[in-house]
Amino acid sequence: MKKELELKQLYELLDKYVEAGTKWPADTVFEMMLGAILVQNTTWHNTTLSLTRLGEVTGFDPEVIADLSTEELKTLIYSSGFHKRKTQLILEYFSWLKKYAFDLEKIKRKYPDNLRERLLEFKGIGNETADVLLLYAFEEPVFVADTYALKLFRHLGSEHSTDYLTLKNYVESTGTFTLKEWQKFHGLIDEYGKVHLRGKQVVGHPHWEAYRLVIKPDSSSGS
Repeated sequence: MKKELELKQLYELLDKYVEAGTKWPADTVFEMMLGAILVQNTTWHNTTLSLTRLGEVTGFDPEVIADLSTEELKTLIYSSGFHKRKTQLILEYFSWLKKYAFDLEKIKRKYPDNLRERLLEFKGIGNETADVLLLYAFEEPVFVADTYALKLFRHLGSEHSTDYLTLKNYVESTGTFTLKEWQKFHGLIDEYGKVHLRGKQVVGHPHWEAYRLVIKPDSSSGS
């Protein structure tokens, strides 16, 4: 009979198998934001090429980024693909940041309860990118129910892994993680996923054969 897992137990098991930090791989929050946008529908390798060129030209100064011309930016992010859409999104997004003097705390005060909804208004920002921005840039405790998360939770038999929002909402309503733990949880799932959850099907992994995931309020508490 399989052992039932709580979210904290899943977190601890993943922490045994892979290493992950609590930060996005970037030196500044604005580099992080660019990476979250550029990585859509491409590889991290291609994203890194674009970020390197952007860094050389702008130093990731948000004022400089906001003032780039469409053609300049399109050339700089060429390796990430979808140049027109991503260029338009970056310029619109950084123009919006500029309205608040690139002060993220000011933006959070402006949108205390609906920042996620505001991010989703940008054409090109979907559920996953919005949550990544919230988690790592605006430091809001959210769960990123990306492809690896859905695959892992499905493999563990979670009935709440039918789609992005169902999994996200249920995990957030039952998880008791701190902000840093939410950040690390996402990193752990993705690092594990890169090795064990690639491809269309997830064949039985020895790590999980003895477990069945039952998402319920954890016995411990967090903040």
